[in-house]
Amino acid sequence: MTKTPSWYTPLDRRWLSSALAFTLMACGAAPQEETEASATRIQEAELAGTTRVRLMAANISSGNNQSYDPGEGIRIFQGTKPDVVMIQEFNYGDNSATAIRSFVNTAFGSSFSYYREAGAQIPNGVISRYPIIASGEWDDTQVSNRDFAWARIDIPGPKDLWVVSVHLLTADSATRNTEATNLVKFIQANVPSGDFLAIGGDFNTDTRSEPCFSTFSPVVSTASPYPADKNGNVNTNASRAKPYDHVLVNSALRTYQTSTVIGASSFSAGLVVDTRVYSPLSEISPAQSADSGATNMQHMAIIKDFLVPSDSTTAGITVLSPNGGESWTTGNTYAITWSASGVTNVKLEYTLNGSTWTTLTSSTPASAGSYSWTVPTTATTTARVRVSDASNSTLTDSSDAAFTLTSSGGGGGSAQVIINEVLANEAGSDVNGEFIELVNTGTAAADLSGWTLSDATGTRHTFASGTSLAAGKAIVVFGAAAGIPSGVTNAVGASTAQLNLSNSGDTVTLKNSAGTTADTVTYGSALSGTDGVSFNRSPDITGTSYSLHTSVASTASSPGKRANGTAF
Repeated sequence: MTKTPSWYTPLDRRWLSSALAFTLMACGAAPQEETEASATRIQEAELAGTTRVRLMAANISSGNNQSYDPGEGIRIFQGTKPDVVMIQEFNYGDNSATAIRSFVNTAFGSSFSYYREAGAQIPNGVISRYPIIASGEWDDTQVSNRDFAWARIDIPGPKDLWVVSVHLLTADSATRNTEATNLVKFIQANVPSGDFLAIGGDFNTDTRSEPCFSTFSPVVSTASPYPADKNGNVNTNASRAKPYDHVLVNSALRTYQTSTVIGASSFSAGLVVDTRVYSPLSEISPAQSADSGATNMQHMAIIKDFLVPSDSTTAGITVLSPNGGESWTTGNTYAITWSASGVTNVKLEYTLNGSTWTTLTSSTPASAGSYSWTVPTTATTTARVRVSDASNSTLTDSSDAAFTLTSSGGGGGSAQVIINEVLANEAGSDVNGEFIELVNTGTAAADLSGWTLSDATGTRHTFASGTSLAAGKAIVVFGAAAGIPSGVTNAVGASTAQLNLSNSGDTVTLKNSAGTTADTVTYGSALSGTDGVSFNRSPDITGTSYSLHTSVASTASSPGKRANGTAF
């Protein structure tokens, strides 16, 4: 049965929100105040008339007690910064109110509120940056040690967000379908049709064709695309072979789904958080590479981002990129991006010295949100861009900090050398056939003398003095010269006579002669588990993530050639 207080109605929302805040303070919780960083993020988004809300499903307890004590899950929460979490196995310390409050404060912040179901061995719960204005649990008749935990959350904008934290049984698909049937009835009876809804958590589903997904479809969307990790793997159990975990939202909320953006990385359908393959790991610091593989860490967290309409649509402009800290190569083309609300056209300018501004365009549609810019050929460490209302110069924003224009690109001139394709699992167990393909995407030749290629164990190849890679061309390093296929030109054997790339996952790093990392890629077994199939940037050359070559093109690999088989 529903455990919503019988006296609650939607008309009591404001009173209940205030009363809840008072109650939380009386229990030792801080009032709902944003930290300076999060408040800045939300205010910037509201200038564009929207607020980014990050939802996470998380059964990422570890250790021996189905608890968050060991700390691996805490670091993942801290590194990914979700706004609302549907959490499972919500145990910490002695599970007292003090212990749970301490966990929430450490993992999220003292301004976050939470609901944790009572009397459960492995309770479900909800943790939220925004006020929880009502909460409770609905009975799961199929299991005795937890129920469905729900919360109604006052997110920015005219609609509330209802979330349900679930932990379905491992027993069989029929039992999970019964749980889904019961939950849908609770939702249809209690959640207003005009509000947002999310069901998230550990579904323990072996496949995406289980009956429970059809059962859930009247209240939430179960269609693709699905969140994926850095390597494109959408599965979430410990071995990354089954889709256990999900964030499913109703059609009203799915309309506002947007790419999950963390640092310089973007995931169009959302993110499966696996620290073992995430790169660069610094983007989700303090998470550590081994956290997702910790003892009894049996699930990966799932993240989806949404840009929901805010309470305010004040006219404004926010520069998104370059916003400070970027390093761009002179002479290359990059995108200036911005968000704008209440503005028809914008003026774009840049400065190389921090004081003298040059106009790129006096007027371009604000709704485009992007402008292709071929950056100047002058190197500088003090570059910024500025975006202004074309008809009101007082409405303006510029890069928060300086970014760099460099002509070195790591190899002299305006060269830029990247790792484009890797074959870690060679055909027929001939280790000589392993290869790493490098491409110079810059505009000048790269002097590779003394550059190195390494895996997680050590240096596997050092380029000979005088090795040069022309602009727009590729060079391929094989495990040994004997592994170079007939017809592949500009290829060499590894100077150590082996690449020794692991089929279960490894890190490939390219460093210049000064020892500075020019590019690196960390991969897992999903990209190296098929004999003779390489993994490649997706899209070829320009992509920021990697996929199996058979997903990028029709062939298993293309050493020394573009993915489509044409010459560089």
